[in-house]
Amino acid sequence: MDYLFTILIPVFNEEDNLLRVEKELLAFTKIAIKKTKILFINDGSKDNSQALIEDICKRNSEFSYISFESNRGLSAAIKAGFDSVDTKFTGYIDADLQTSPEDFNLLLKYCNDFDLITGVRSNRKDSFVKNMSSKIANGIRRSFTHEGMDDTGCPLKVIQTSYAKQIPMFKGLHRFLPAMILLQKGKIIQIPVRHFPRIAGQAKFGLWNRLFGPLIDCFAYLWMKKKYISYTIAKQSK
Repeated sequence: MDYLFTILIPVFNEEDNLLRVEKELLAFTKIAIKKTKILFINDGSKDNSQALIEDICKRNSEFSYISFESNRGLSAAIKAGFDSVDTKFTGYIDADLQTSPEDFNLLLKYCNDFDLITGVRSNRKDSFVKNMSSKIANGIRRSFTHEGMDDTGCPLKVIQTSYAKQIPMFKGLHRFLPAMILLQKGKIIQIPVRHFPRIAGQAKFGLWNRLFGPLIDCFAYLWMKKKYISYTIAKQSK
């Protein structure tokens, strides 16, 4: 049976989480409603992440990786993943596992009817400052995009790969994936998923890049929306 679903896992200095990632993602492949494989994107980690990733991939045929020469950021890692995927559906989860791989099955139930299914974190286990800055940033983003999504920062998503490959990514655009699918006339939905505290490693986003960065990115999105090329072929020769 061919793989139908690839889960992207961007990694930046997550050596303390990777063995748990291996265990939980491998367990998910046994219960996934779509045959699943996993792709690590090592975003220029400076710790032992790359060695651990290579060991994981050697002992598990479901796992593979690509590794950047230097740190290029989350949007670049996701873009590289989109470019590499060869399955019908693409998923995304953070290496900190503050969301559960098991909840991909909740999203995959909708994959034949929607082009992007994003999780919305229920009962978030983050600090007050992180939660409030995220709510403010989401509110600002919605006022620009009008896509109606409550939690685009949720690191649990499923996308039709044909749509994912057409997203013109730039730095910060990972926050606008639902809006970019709408630009392609795709259908989107959000589904509640569980959220857990970070057990190990360090958060990669502070107040600046969680709140002020997204505000700046909103103007980049508006430029992209104005310049976005979209067309439908009505007929062509055989």
